[in-house]
Amino acid sequence: MMTKLLLIGSGGFIGSVLRYLISGSVQMASQSIAFPFGTLAVNVIGCLCIGFLSELAESRSLFSTDARAFLVVGILGGFTTFSAFGNETMNLLRDGETALALANIGAQVALSLGAVWLGYTLAHLIWR
Repeated sequence: MMTKLLLIGSGGFIGSVLRYLISGSVQMASQSIAFPFGTLAVNVIGCLCIGFLSELAESRSLFSTDARAFLVVGILGGFTTFSAFGNETMNLLRDGETALALANIGAQVALSLGAVWLGYTLAHLIWR
């Protein structure tokens, strides 16, 4: 268990640093202050990577459980959790669970945005 935690933690460190560097570089290159191109780029890159790695892991059994923990949970989890959302939704669609996939999309977006709003509201009420 400790080995797996160390693999995930070290992967998370790498993913977080990559997110910071790539997101910042893309945002600066876009010269936009109105749209978060850096975040969009990180989310799309993360989804591309998790789809690629998941297919290799599932269809070819290419990665050990420790390698998957390091790459998928660690690096991609630190890079963007949006990739996990995308992968889980695609798995539901692949399994013919269209209603659950749509429910996941709606719940993730609505509840996450609602939670951000609630966080802002609570902070405003506490530290006026």
